[in-house]
Amino acid sequence: MNASYESLKQLVSIDSPTGFTHNAESYVMEYLQSRGLNPKQTHKGAVKLAFGEFPTIALAAHLDTLGGIVSGIKPNGTLSISPIGGLGLISFEGGYVRVHTMKGTVFTGTFLLNNPASHANKLTDTALRSIDSMHIRLDEEVTTKEACEELGIRVGDFVCFDPRYEELPGGYIKSRFMDNKASCYVLFRLAEHLAERHITIPVEFFFSNYEEVGHGGSGGYAETVKDLLVLDMGVVGDQCEGSETHCSICAKDSTGPYDYALRKELTELAEKHSIPHKVDIYPYYGSDGSAALRAGRDFRVGLIGPGVSASHGVERTHKKGIEATIELCLAFLRNRFPDAGI
Repeated sequence: MNASYESLKQLVSIDSPTGFTHNAESYVMEYLQSRGLNPKQTHKGAVKLAFGEFPTIALAAHLDTLGGIVSGIKPNGTLSISPIGGLGLISFEGGYVRVHTMKGTVFTGTFLLNNPASHANKLTDTALRSIDSMHIRLDEEVTTKEACEELGIRVGDFVCFDPRYEELPGGYIKSRFMDNKASCYVLFRLAEHLAERHITIPVEFFFSNYEEVGHGGSGGYAETVKDLLVLDMGVVGDQCEGSETHCSICAKDSTGPYDYALRKELTELAEKHSIPHKVDIYPYYGSDGSAALRAGRDFRVGLIGPGVSASHGVERTHKKGIEATIELCLAFLRNRFPDAGI
Protein backbone atom coordinates (compact mmCIF):
# COMPACT_ATOMS: atom_id res chain seq x y z
CA MET A 1 0.00 0.00 0.00
CA ASN A 2 3.06 2.25 -0.08
CA ALA A 3 2.95 2.49 -3.87
CA SER A 4 1.99 5.79 -5.47
CA TYR A 5 -1.59 6.05 -6.68
CA GLU A 6 -0.98 9.33 -8.50
CA SER A 7 -1.58 7.78 -11.92
CA LEU A 8 -4.99 6.53 -10.77
CA LYS A 9 -5.88 9.99 -9.53
CA GLN A 10 -4.77 11.55 -12.82
CA LEU A 11 -6.66 9.04 -14.95
CA VAL A 12 -9.83 9.46 -12.89
CA SER A 13 -9.63 13.25 -13.34
CA ILE A 14 -9.84 12.89 -17.14
CA ASP A 15 -13.40 13.03 -18.43
CA SER A 16 -14.03 9.85 -20.42
CA PRO A 17 -17.65 8.78 -20.75
CA THR A 18 -18.10 6.21 -23.49
CA GLY A 19 -17.75 7.97 -26.84
CA PHE A 20 -15.57 10.74 -25.41
CA THR A 21 -12.50 8.77 -24.34
CA HIS A 22 -9.82 10.31 -26.55
CA ASN A 23 -8.11 12.22 -23.73
CA ALA A 24 -7.98 9.14 -21.50
CA GLU A 25 -6.65 7.09 -24.41
CA SER A 26 -3.89 9.68 -24.92
CA TYR A 27 -3.04 9.59 -21.22
CA VAL A 28 -2.69 5.79 -21.27
CA MET A 29 -0.56 5.91 -24.42
CA GLU A 30 1.76 8.57 -22.98
CA TYR A 31 1.97 6.85 -19.60
CA LEU A 32 3.08 3.55 -21.14
CA GLN A 33 5.46 5.26 -23.57
CA SER A 34 7.10 7.08 -20.66
CA ARG A 35 7.96 3.62 -19.28
CA GLY A 36 9.81 2.72 -22.46
CA LEU A 37 6.95 0.64 -23.84
CA ASN A 38 5.39 0.65 -27.29
CA PRO A 39 1.58 0.75 -27.05
CA LYS A 40 -0.64 0.99 -30.10
CA GLN A 41 -4.26 1.88 -30.75
CA THR A 42 -6.91 -0.03 -32.61
CA HIS A 43 -8.99 1.74 -35.23
CA LYS A 44 -11.75 2.04 -32.60
CA GLY A 45 -9.33 3.71 -30.20
CA ALA A 46 -8.62 0.95 -27.70
CA VAL A 47 -5.04 0.94 -26.40
CA LYS A 48 -3.12 -2.32 -26.62
CA LEU A 49 0.36 -3.27 -25.53
CA ALA A 50 2.19 -6.49 -26.41
CA PHE A 51 5.06 -7.81 -24.29
CA GLY A 52 6.10 -10.34 -26.90
CA GLU A 53 5.24 -11.75 -30.29
CA PHE A 54 2.04 -13.68 -30.95
CA PRO A 55 0.29 -13.05 -27.60
CA THR A 56 -1.72 -16.01 -26.31
CA ILE A 57 -3.07 -14.22 -23.22
CA ALA A 58 -4.78 -10.83 -22.98
CA LEU A 59 -5.41 -8.85 -19.80
CA ALA A 60 -8.14 -6.28 -20.37
CA ALA A 61 -9.59 -3.32 -18.46
CA HIS A 62 -11.88 -0.55 -19.67
CA LEU A 63 -11.15 3.16 -19.42
CA ASP A 64 -14.58 4.47 -20.42
CA THR A 65 -17.06 5.57 -17.75
CA LEU A 66 -20.68 6.47 -17.24
CA GLY A 67 -21.86 9.92 -18.28
CA GLY A 68 -24.42 11.67 -20.41
CA ILE A 69 -25.01 13.49 -23.65
CA VAL A 70 -27.13 16.59 -24.20
CA SER A 71 -30.44 15.46 -25.71
CA GLY A 72 -32.23 18.81 -25.71
CA ILE A 73 -32.23 22.41 -24.56
CA LYS A 74 -35.35 23.37 -22.61
CA PRO A 75 -37.17 26.71 -23.00
CA ASN A 76 -35.85 27.84 -19.57
CA GLY A 77 -32.20 27.31 -20.56
CA THR A 78 -31.64 24.02 -18.72
CA LEU A 79 -30.45 20.89 -20.49
CA SER A 80 -31.99 17.46 -20.79
CA ILE A 81 -29.62 14.54 -21.14
CA SER A 82 -29.54 11.00 -22.43
CA PRO A 83 -27.57 8.69 -20.12
CA ILE A 84 -24.46 6.84 -21.22
CA GLY A 85 -24.32 3.45 -19.53
CA GLY A 86 -26.24 2.49 -16.41
CA LEU A 87 -26.32 5.91 -14.78
CA GLY A 88 -27.74 5.62 -11.24
CA LEU A 89 -29.91 8.76 -11.22
CA ILE A 90 -30.34 8.97 -7.44
CA SER A 91 -26.59 8.64 -6.86
CA PHE A 92 -25.70 11.12 -9.60
CA GLU A 93 -28.33 13.68 -8.59
CA GLY A 94 -26.60 16.79 -7.27
CA GLY A 95 -23.42 15.90 -9.12
CA TYR A 96 -21.31 18.64 -10.60
CA VAL A 97 -20.81 18.27 -14.35
CA ARG A 98 -18.76 19.58 -17.23
CA VAL A 99 -20.43 20.04 -20.62
CA HIS A 100 -17.95 19.73 -23.50
CA THR A 101 -19.01 21.44 -26.72
CA MET A 102 -17.91 20.44 -30.21
CA LYS A 103 -15.71 23.56 -30.35
CA GLY A 104 -13.83 22.54 -27.20
CA THR A 105 -15.46 24.97 -24.78
CA VAL A 106 -16.31 23.54 -21.36
CA PHE A 107 -19.23 24.74 -19.23
CA THR A 108 -19.94 23.63 -15.68
CA GLY A 109 -23.28 22.81 -14.13
CA THR A 110 -25.23 20.56 -11.78
CA PHE A 111 -27.50 17.56 -12.40
CA LEU A 112 -30.82 18.21 -10.63
CA LEU A 113 -34.42 17.16 -10.23
CA ASN A 114 -36.83 19.42 -12.08
CA ASN A 115 -38.16 22.15 -9.75
CA PRO A 116 -35.62 21.13 -7.09
CA ALA A 117 -36.28 23.82 -4.44
CA SER A 118 -37.80 22.32 -1.29
CA HIS A 119 -39.48 25.66 -0.55
CA ALA A 120 -41.29 25.55 -3.89
CA ASN A 121 -41.90 21.83 -4.28
CA LYS A 122 -43.07 19.75 -1.33
CA LEU A 123 -42.55 16.56 -3.34
CA THR A 124 -38.77 16.84 -3.75
CA ASP A 125 -38.16 13.93 -1.37
CA THR A 126 -40.71 11.60 -2.93
CA ALA A 127 -40.76 12.57 -6.62
CA LEU A 128 -39.84 9.82 -9.06
CA ARG A 129 -36.37 10.27 -10.47
CA SER A 130 -36.32 9.57 -14.18
CA ILE A 131 -34.23 10.95 -16.99
CA ASP A 132 -37.32 12.97 -18.05
CA SER A 133 -37.74 14.56 -14.62
CA MET A 134 -34.15 15.80 -14.31
CA HIS A 135 -31.96 18.43 -15.94
CA ILE A 136 -28.58 20.14 -16.06
CA ARG A 137 -28.53 23.62 -14.51
CA LEU A 138 -25.70 25.53 -16.18
CA ASP A 139 -23.47 27.91 -14.24
CA GLU A 140 -24.19 30.62 -16.80
CA GLU A 141 -26.71 33.46 -16.94
CA VAL A 142 -29.01 31.69 -19.35
CA THR A 143 -32.78 31.49 -19.02
CA THR A 144 -33.77 30.66 -22.60
CA LYS A 145 -32.97 28.05 -25.20
CA GLU A 146 -31.60 30.75 -27.48
CA ALA A 147 -29.15 31.95 -24.83
CA CYS A 148 -27.75 28.42 -24.48
CA GLU A 149 -27.36 28.11 -28.22
CA GLU A 150 -25.47 31.40 -28.28
CA LEU A 151 -22.95 29.83 -25.89
CA GLY A 152 -22.37 27.11 -28.47
CA ILE A 153 -24.14 24.33 -26.60
CA ARG A 154 -25.80 21.80 -28.89
CA VAL A 155 -27.55 18.45 -28.78
CA GLY A 156 -24.81 15.81 -28.77
CA ASP A 157 -22.43 17.62 -26.40
CA PHE A 158 -20.99 15.32 -23.76
CA VAL A 159 -21.89 15.65 -20.08
CA CYS A 160 -19.13 14.51 -17.70
CA PHE A 161 -19.54 14.08 -13.96
CA ASP A 162 -17.00 15.25 -11.39
CA PRO A 163 -15.45 12.09 -9.86
CA ARG A 164 -14.75 13.67 -6.43
CA TYR A 165 -11.59 11.60 -5.94
CA GLU A 166 -10.26 11.19 -2.39
CA GLU A 167 -7.56 8.96 -0.93
CA LEU A 168 -8.06 8.37 2.78
CA PRO A 169 -5.36 7.56 5.37
CA GLY A 170 -6.82 4.11 6.07
CA GLY A 171 -6.43 3.01 2.45
CA TYR A 172 -9.92 3.69 1.14
CA ILE A 173 -10.32 5.51 -2.17
CA LYS A 174 -13.64 7.30 -2.61
CA SER A 175 -14.40 8.31 -6.18
CA ARG A 176 -16.76 7.81 -9.03
CA PHE A 177 -15.46 5.62 -11.83
CA MET A 178 -13.48 3.13 -9.77
CA ASP A 179 -15.41 1.07 -12.29
CA ASN A 180 -13.12 0.67 -14.00
CA LYS A 181 -10.20 3.02 -13.70
CA ALA A 182 -9.01 1.12 -10.64
CA SER A 183 -8.35 -1.86 -12.92
CA CYS A 184 -6.62 0.35 -15.48
CA TYR A 185 -4.31 1.32 -12.64
CA VAL A 186 -3.70 -2.40 -12.01
CA LEU A 187 -2.53 -2.72 -15.62
CA PHE A 188 -0.29 0.34 -15.16
CA ARG A 189 1.41 -1.31 -12.19
CA LEU A 190 1.78 -4.62 -14.01
CA ALA A 191 3.21 -2.88 -17.06
CA GLU A 192 5.77 -1.09 -14.91
CA HIS A 193 6.74 -4.37 -13.22
CA LEU A 194 7.30 -6.13 -16.54
CA ALA A 195 9.08 -3.15 -18.11
CA GLU A 196 11.50 -2.74 -15.22
CA ARG A 197 12.53 -6.39 -15.59
CA HIS A 198 12.59 -6.32 -19.40
CA ILE A 199 10.21 -9.26 -19.47
CA THR A 200 9.29 -10.73 -22.86
CA ILE A 201 6.21 -12.96 -22.77
CA PRO A 202 3.33 -13.60 -25.22
CA VAL A 203 0.93 -11.36 -23.30
CA GLU A 204 -1.13 -8.39 -24.43
CA PHE A 205 -2.68 -5.64 -22.29
CA PHE A 206 -5.91 -4.18 -23.66
CA PHE A 207 -7.56 -0.93 -22.53
CA SER A 208 -11.04 -0.94 -24.06
CA ASN A 209 -13.14 2.17 -24.54
CA TYR A 210 -16.76 1.06 -25.14
CA GLU A 211 -17.41 -1.35 -22.27
CA GLU A 212 -20.18 0.63 -20.61
CA VAL A 213 -22.33 0.29 -23.73
CA GLY A 214 -21.56 -3.38 -24.29
CA HIS A 215 -19.10 -3.72 -27.17
CA GLY A 216 -15.73 -2.54 -25.87
CA GLY A 217 -14.19 -6.00 -25.67
CA SER A 218 -15.77 -7.40 -28.81
CA GLY A 219 -12.65 -7.13 -30.96
CA GLY A 220 -9.21 -5.68 -31.50
CA TYR A 221 -7.15 -8.35 -29.77
CA ALA A 222 -4.19 -10.10 -31.31
CA GLU A 223 -5.39 -12.98 -33.50
CA THR A 224 -3.30 -15.43 -31.48
CA VAL A 225 -5.02 -14.74 -28.13
CA LYS A 226 -6.61 -17.82 -26.53
CA ASP A 227 -7.23 -16.76 -22.93
CA LEU A 228 -8.73 -13.42 -21.88
CA LEU A 229 -8.44 -12.29 -18.27
CA VAL A 230 -10.77 -9.34 -17.74
CA LEU A 231 -10.01 -6.93 -14.91
CA ASP A 232 -13.15 -5.14 -13.81
CA MET A 233 -14.72 -4.10 -10.52
CA GLY A 234 -15.88 -6.74 -8.05
CA VAL A 235 -19.44 -6.28 -6.81
CA VAL A 236 -19.96 -5.39 -3.15
CA GLY A 237 -23.54 -5.64 -1.98
CA ASP A 238 -26.29 -7.76 -0.45
CA GLN A 239 -26.30 -11.36 -1.69
CA CYS A 240 -22.69 -10.95 -2.88
CA GLU A 241 -19.45 -12.14 -1.28
CA GLY A 242 -17.31 -9.23 -2.48
CA SER A 243 -15.30 -6.95 -0.21
CA GLU A 244 -13.44 -3.72 -0.92
CA THR A 245 -10.30 -5.16 0.67
CA HIS A 246 -10.31 -8.31 -1.48
CA CYS A 247 -9.91 -9.29 -5.10
CA SER A 248 -13.12 -10.81 -6.44
CA ILE A 249 -13.03 -13.82 -8.75
CA CYS A 250 -16.27 -14.00 -10.69
CA ALA A 251 -17.82 -17.43 -11.27
CA LYS A 252 -20.89 -16.14 -13.10
CA ASP A 253 -22.61 -12.89 -14.03
CA SER A 254 -25.87 -12.12 -15.82
CA THR A 255 -24.41 -13.30 -19.13
CA GLY A 256 -23.46 -16.74 -17.83
CA PRO A 257 -20.57 -18.59 -16.18
CA TYR A 258 -16.95 -17.77 -16.84
CA ASP A 259 -14.49 -20.47 -17.85
CA TYR A 260 -14.30 -23.07 -15.11
CA ALA A 261 -10.69 -24.15 -15.67
CA LEU A 262 -9.49 -20.55 -15.70
CA ARG A 263 -11.45 -19.71 -12.55
CA LYS A 264 -10.05 -22.83 -10.85
CA GLU A 265 -6.51 -21.80 -11.77
CA LEU A 266 -7.02 -18.28 -10.39
CA THR A 267 -8.67 -19.50 -7.19
CA GLU A 268 -5.95 -22.07 -6.50
CA LEU A 269 -3.26 -19.44 -7.07
CA ALA A 270 -5.00 -17.04 -4.67
CA GLU A 271 -5.20 -19.78 -2.04
CA LYS A 272 -1.60 -20.91 -2.57
CA HIS A 273 -0.19 -17.39 -2.24
CA SER A 274 -2.58 -16.23 0.52
CA ILE A 275 -3.98 -13.46 -1.66
CA PRO A 276 -7.16 -11.96 -0.13
CA HIS A 277 -9.95 -13.00 -2.46
CA LYS A 278 -13.64 -13.82 -2.75
CA VAL A 279 -15.29 -16.09 -5.32
CA ASP A 280 -18.57 -14.50 -6.28
CA ILE A 281 -21.62 -14.34 -8.53
CA TYR A 282 -22.83 -11.00 -9.88
CA PRO A 283 -26.59 -10.93 -10.56
CA TYR A 284 -26.71 -7.77 -12.73
CA TYR A 285 -23.41 -7.49 -14.54
CA GLY A 286 -21.67 -7.89 -17.88
CA SER A 287 -18.06 -7.33 -18.91
CA ASP A 288 -15.70 -7.03 -21.84
CA GLY A 289 -15.42 -10.80 -21.57
CA SER A 290 -19.16 -11.07 -22.21
CA ALA A 291 -18.76 -8.84 -25.27
CA ALA A 292 -15.90 -10.96 -26.61
CA LEU A 293 -17.88 -14.17 -26.28
CA ARG A 294 -20.99 -12.67 -27.85
CA ALA A 295 -18.81 -11.54 -30.76
CA GLY A 296 -17.83 -15.16 -31.33
CA ARG A 297 -14.29 -15.02 -29.99
CA ASP A 298 -12.88 -18.47 -29.27
CA PHE A 299 -11.53 -17.38 -25.89
CA ARG A 300 -11.50 -18.87 -22.46
CA VAL A 301 -12.54 -15.92 -20.29
CA GLY A 302 -11.92 -15.17 -16.63
CA LEU A 303 -12.97 -12.12 -14.61
CA ILE A 304 -11.34 -10.66 -11.51
CA GLY A 305 -11.07 -7.23 -9.90
CA PRO A 306 -10.97 -5.20 -6.70
CA GLY A 307 -14.22 -4.97 -4.77
CA VAL A 308 -16.06 -1.69 -5.36
CA SER A 309 -18.84 -0.50 -3.08
CA ALA A 310 -21.92 1.32 -4.46
CA SER A 311 -21.10 0.49 -8.07
CA HIS A 312 -22.43 2.93 -10.68
CA GLY A 313 -23.02 5.32 -7.81
CA VAL A 314 -20.83 6.98 -5.19
CA GLU A 315 -18.15 4.34 -5.43
CA ARG A 316 -15.43 3.34 -3.00
CA THR A 317 -12.68 0.74 -3.02
CA HIS A 318 -9.61 0.02 -0.91
CA LYS A 319 -5.93 -0.15 -1.76
CA LYS A 320 -5.85 -3.65 -0.23
CA GLY A 321 -8.27 -4.86 -2.88
CA ILE A 322 -6.29 -3.22 -5.66
CA GLU A 323 -3.01 -4.65 -4.38
CA ALA A 324 -4.59 -8.11 -4.07
CA THR A 325 -5.68 -7.88 -7.71
CA ILE A 326 -2.14 -6.94 -8.75
CA GLU A 327 -0.73 -9.88 -6.80
CA LEU A 328 -3.18 -12.34 -8.34
CA CYS A 329 -2.32 -11.13 -11.84
CA LEU A 330 1.38 -11.55 -11.12
CA ALA A 331 0.79 -15.02 -9.70
CA PHE A 332 -1.18 -15.91 -12.84
CA LEU A 333 1.57 -14.69 -15.17
CA ARG A 334 4.28 -16.46 -13.15
CA ASN A 335 2.28 -19.66 -13.25
CA ARG A 336 1.91 -19.44 -17.02
CA PHE A 337 5.50 -18.35 -17.67
CA PRO A 338 7.62 -19.78 -14.81
CA ASP A 339 10.95 -19.17 -16.52
CA ALA A 340 10.34 -15.57 -17.59
CA GLY A 341 11.70 -13.93 -14.43
CA ILE A 342 8.42 -12.25 -13.53
